[in-house]
Amino acid sequence: MSTLNPIILLVEDNADDEDLTCRVLAANARDHSMVVIRDGRDALDHIEQGARAADAGPAPDRLPRLVLLDLNLPRVNGFAVLQAMRQLEGWRRIPVVVLSTSHEPLDVERCYDLGCNSFVQKPVEFDRFREVVGLIGRYWLAVNTAAAGAEASS
Repeated sequence: MSTLNPIILLVEDNADDEDLTCRVLAANARDHSMVVIRDGRDALDHIEQGARAADAGPAPDRLPRLVLLDLNLPRVNGFAVLQAMRQLEGWRRIPVVVLSTSHEPLDVERCYDLGCNSFVQKPVEFDRFREVVGLIGRYWLAVNTAAAGAEASS
């Protein structure tokens, strides 16, 4: 595998949430690079390209170490993106944290049924949002042991 820094994939259409998430993760996960995708159709294209690259062997564009996924995306919703990830061999073990404004228990259940690893309701308050995103980054990138095939390269 490549020796590039592990990648965090953020699928988020809200510019303010994107900016804050990127800033917090940059401060808490300095050795990681970010890829930001702003709509569900582009996310599906990215996932399919990543799966093809993984099938072809080691490639400079590696699969992410962590995916942060919003549900309310333009063109294709986050549920469809999550379902597509879990159907592709290379993406099955990559941790997916759903970050959503949804309060709906059915949305939470559906995300877990589709294979998310965590569902986090986006805090509205700025300092709490920053704290939560920092905790997510530290846990999934520094504390959690990744499954084979979802590991960061070093």
